[in-house]
Amino acid sequence: MSIHTIPNNYQPSQNLLQGKNILITGAGDGIGRCAALSFAAHGASVILLGKTEEKLASVYDEIESNGWPQPALIPLDLNTSDYNQYLTVKKAVEEHIGCLHGLLHNAGILGQRTTIADSKPEDWLKVMQVNINSVFLLTKALLPALSHDEKSSIVMTSSGVGRKGRAYWGAYSVSKFATEGLMQVLADEMSLTNIRVNCINPGATRTRMRAQAYPAENPLDLPTPEQLMTTYLYLMGGDSHAENGKTFDAQ
Repeated sequence: MSIHTIPNNYQPSQNLLQGKNILITGAGDGIGRCAALSFAAHGASVILLGKTEEKLASVYDEIESNGWPQPALIPLDLNTSDYNQYLTVKKAVEEHIGCLHGLLHNAGILGQRTTIADSKPEDWLKVMQVNINSVFLLTKALLPALSHDEKSSIVMTSSGVGRKGRAYWGAYSVSKFATEGLMQVLADEMSLTNIRVNCINPGATRTRMRAQAYPAENPLDLPTPEQLMTTYLYLMGGDSHAENGKTFDAQ
């Protein structure tokens, strides 16, 4: 697997995402929140999807207070949602927004840090549901809503343990291997369309999930989500129109 990084001198223009509609999962916290704010600051109308309405509302209010394009808010629990609910999201997008130009699959859960032998089946299935099944279901539902007249971007979230398995990372690691595979298959299928599909590995970042995985680590030693946003902007904006089927490191 080839790993890519964005050009060293890349600087996104202020209007990079002007007129773009972008849906972000896990938009209420961490990297998802930061991406939503960054996309909006660069001109996008963002659709905030997540399970905690209060967190989404906080992001919504911050976007509004900055005078950026008005966002939309969709509370949805990826662990308990079925395909019909994803089709309802697609219908709402088409009726109230028109089409999508971007889809960032950011939501994810860590699950148990334990051996395969000691993994609880219910925990394994929950991690798979949130980290990979929901990515497939939401992508499938929203493909017709993604613009076929302009270049559109789907970005999935990978991990270093989705490239090389590591003991005790269990379902999370396997779900990220599956994410890489889903990205590659879909990118190949979309290669003759205006939709491009790529993965991004944020790396060790100052987030709540990272603190769960490494409780003894000093978070101040890690970059903040804000420091990763140039890569996210590049992959979501038109400057990456030729990128498809690739995995990028944000650090």
